[in-house]
Order: sequence, then C-alpha cells, then structure tokens
Amino acid sequence: MEITYTTKKKISVEAYVDLICSTTLKDRRPINDYERIEQMLKNANLIVTAWDGNELVGIARSVTDFSFCCYVSDLAVRGSYQKKGIGKKLLQVTKDNIHNNAKLILLAAPQATEYYPHIGFERHNAAFVSSDVFVI
Repeated sequence: MEITYTTKKKISVEAYVDLICSTTLKDRRPINDYERIEQMLKNANLIVTAWDGNELVGIARSVTDFSFCCYVSDLAVRGSYQKKGIGKKLLQVTKDNIHNNAKLILLAAPQATEYYPHIGFERHNAAFVSSDVFVI
C-alpha cells in the first residue's frame, strides 16, 4: 500500500460521501444533501486528499487565508485505513501549503478528542460555536 497525497485532484460529491460514510463523521455531515456538499467542496480553498491507487482514503478540507490561520473543516480517513499515519500526513501536507507560522484550527469530533493532543495539538478552552438559533 503506497498512499499518495495531493492538493491537485478534484473529488466528486459521491467520493466525498463514500469516504465520510466510512468514518465517525457520517452523523456530523449533511451526507444526504448533495447540493450542500458540492458547495462545501467548491468553497473550501485548500483540500488535501490521500489516495490508495484510485481509491480516496482520506481528506483534509480547509478554509484558510494561507497566512495567519487555517480552519480544518474535515479530517477524515477511511475506517480501514485509520491508525496508519494518514491523518497526520494530511495535516502535515495542509501545513506545508500555508505560511510556516499559520495556525491550524479545528473542532474535534467527540470520538477524536484524544487523537489531536497525540499529534501535537493543544486543547483550547475559548472556542465557541453558534447554535442553530443564533440571535444578534
């Protein structure tokens, strides 16, 4: 198994959904709303993918200014490929594509909260997420 990583290969909505459905993110992404997923993929400005031949096995989908911060919206590795360093490599390739001092920022899925400190992320106690009923 030789995994290749790229920022140049476009992926389809179907390939994204197939990958996400093999992970714990399946309940945390709108996998039945293909129009929304198409927009998620189209508007992310940095997507790193991992491939085993022609099979999509991982993705790091980010929104970034490439200089100060990079929000990693998705870090997903196909279930059968997890615990092989693919997620860590996807984050490294993401970091390699932004400014050296830019910070990677993400919200961890509950099942992944122990993973990120293991690869060098620090917990932050001042993060906020708007509710579905956000009022100004």
